[in-house]
Amino acid sequence: MTTRSNERYTHGHHASVLKSHSWRTIENSAEYLRPFLASGLSLLDIGCGPGTITVEFADALAPAEVIGLDAAAEVIEKATSHATEQGTENVTFVVGDAYALPYDDESFDIVHSHQTLQHLADPVAALREMHRVLKPGGLLAVRDADYAGTITYPESDGLTLWQDVYQQVHRSNGGEPNAGRHLKAWVNQVGFSEVEAVASIWCFANDTDREWWGSMWEARALQSAFAGDAVGRGFATEEQLHTISKAWRAWADDADGWMSMPHGEILARK
Repeated sequence: MTTRSNERYTHGHHASVLKSHSWRTIENSAEYLRPFLASGLSLLDIGCGPGTITVEFADALAPAEVIGLDAAAEVIEKATSHATEQGTENVTFVVGDAYALPYDDESFDIVHSHQTLQHLADPVAALREMHRVLKPGGLLAVRDADYAGTITYPESDGLTLWQDVYQQVHRSNGGEPNAGRHLKAWVNQVGFSEVEAVASIWCFANDTDREWWGSMWEARALQSAFAGDAVGRGFATEEQLHTISKAWRAWADDADGWMSMPHGEILARK
């Protein structure tokens, strides 16, 4: 049985991980929410990471208050620096716990969370907290990946191995790597109304995108927290991790290379 006590962030905060998180924008990671962004609406962004999406929210919702919350102090520092560099003044970044949000009931118009619930041992408990801090009629927006639905071309033994090892590592850290397909069921347990479940896909196919994603996982497979857990918990050998790393490099270099990663998306009213 998974408990919060064995919950651990699978990716860690290696540079290769932050490279991925800093790429995220409203356009590529929260487009489903864009029609609901209006000046004057307050927003809480849970699991904000280095804050690239959060700062864009703040610009869209100004002059309202936008808060980004994350459990990792080092990424909150990066997010704060990013906001300063962008000149965005109506955003604040704080270290906090998704299970115990430091805000009063009915504090926010929108609560957003992107690729956070997959890493939680008790996502429904976190969703209850999101529900608590939303104003009546407030909007929940959550989006999460579904790793088992990822498709790569051309297929290779190394990328098939990556899929298998990733599932094991992620679950050993208390999370659900295929969270996208679970979002609707999780939200339905909390009591939100007007639940709308949709999906979108990240696709990496052109030379630039393949190099970005492939080089990121080429490094992650050997240097991130994922690598340490994979070997330390017996899910892969060092040799197998090198096989995975080389497979991502080969995929990135292949002009025919293509990849899709599906994401579940939920919009729900309190």
